Amino acid sequence: MAEIRLEGAEVRIEDADGASRTILSPTTLTLTEQRIGVIGGNGSGKSTLARLVNGLVEPTAGRVSVDGLDVVRHGAAVRRKVGFCFTDPAAQLVMPTCVEDVELSLRRTVKDRVRRRQLALETLARFGLAERADVSVHALSGGQRQLLALAGVLATEPEVLVCDEPTTLLDLRNTRMIGDLLLSLPQQLVLVSHDLDLVRRCDRVLVVEDGAVRFDGPAEEAVADYVASVDPADPATSTTPGRTSPA
Repeated sequence: MAEIRLEGAEVRIEDADGASRTILSPTTLTLTEQRIGVIGGNGSGKSTLARLVNGLVEPTAGRVSVDGLDVVRHGAAVRRKVGFCFTDPAAQLVMPTCVEDVELSLRRTVKDRVRRRQLALETLARFGLAERADVSVHALSGGQRQLLALAGVLATEPEVLVCDEPTTLLDLRNTRMIGDLLLSLPQQLVLVSHDLDLVRRCDRVLVVEDGAVRFDGPAEEAVADYVASVDPADPATSTTPGRTSPA
């Protein structure tokens, strides 16, 4: 597994009136588990934390690295190592057809056009999309679009896959299908999700609240802590302490 390190990583932005606002407080973590879940309320900072891992968001203070590669100084190398999948696949699907979209992902690493198309077709077959190769991406179902987005990312064979709420826009059947797929991948997975059943299947879970990691521990304990913070009266929750991230 890759070693993902946040060392006092902080993210601040400047509002329209010039005031500085903290999106993520200084956070120190070392992540080496196969499946890492990240949960929290809307606007808690969990997506910001995830986007630090491949440099989509850069820290305004501190440092983030993947296997020693600094996400700011070695951005291109980090992005080759870390793939990212967005909530809405429309943010990633930019070519007219499925096979062309996967080919686009391979353009930098596979120069030969014939070989690139062959690999793209093989990738689509892996994800059950072989018959959709020449179909418009706009003609796909929601689940198929998310599969295609994943196929495009995984075609480049990253070591780490970061997924930011990949099942939010899907129905129950497709949510289960995409969730099962993600958790079966050999890649190290950083999963931001509101789907607590899916997160429970992770090895380690971070609970993010008000721009800070409030709880860090085993999945069941982390989910119980999060649910208790939302509904303290829920008798099914637990208050067992977990590892906390030093600020």
